[in-house]
Amino acid sequence: MTAEATGVRIDCDGPVATVTLCRPDVLNAQTPAMWRAMSDFSRDLPGDVRVVVVRGEGRAFSAGLDLSVAGATGPGSFAELATLPEQECADRIAEYQGGFAWLHRPDVISIAAVQGHAIGAGFQLALACDLRVLAEDAKLSMAEVTLGLVPDLAGTRRLVELVGYSRALEICATGRRMDAAEADRIGLATLVVPAAELDGAVRDLTAGLLANDRDAIVEIKALLAGAGSRTHAEQQRAEREAQTRRLRDLAGRGE
Repeated sequence: MTAEATGVRIDCDGPVATVTLCRPDVLNAQTPAMWRAMSDFSRDLPGDVRVVVVRGEGRAFSAGLDLSVAGATGPGSFAELATLPEQECADRIAEYQGGFAWLHRPDVISIAAVQGHAIGAGFQLALACDLRVLAEDAKLSMAEVTLGLVPDLAGTRRLVELVGYSRALEICATGRRMDAAEADRIGLATLVVPAAELDGAVRDLTAGLLANDRDAIVEIKALLAGAGSRTHAEQQRAEREAQTRRLRDLAGRGE
């Protein structure tokens, strides 16, 4: 399907893939068609891609769920989901989650380039990425509670990992908005830059990631991603095993 039909444009340039939400007239409000498009792309991601950049066209990253779709009566609407058997409804939501969860797969590093609003599903899309570069005008909110809903696009664990349980609870239960300065202060932002410098900052970060050995970065990502669930001894063992693999691999290259 075309970008006009799905609302998502995918571009690959060697080791860099860019996912662009391209509905600027509605501040890149998201639909199930967009989530399916992102999930489909993840299955066909070229093997040489190392960095995935997620961005929004226009003045916002994403204003969240498109309520004109969700509030209607057709496929993907709240009304339709509410009529489904419980397991079928859960399965449908799992399908939607697939458009987000792949962004922290082990073999790529994902970067969210966030300007303007990142609300609800937009905030969760930014959270799905490994790194978040925020423009100074960014406004973030986990606004699902204001609709009587919960965040269900794989964002809750990521939020807790980044800011801790109590802060995550306050953010989700109030649905309030935070600016880029606060997001930086509490650990949500990797980097905050003036809006005019957002694209350049993402390019520089991407270049820094690509400058180093891919296999080493994959090992590093796995070590850090699993660190929170391991004991100190288990983490040290994981480090030893990863380093052994790297040493053997590097020695093999020299033969």
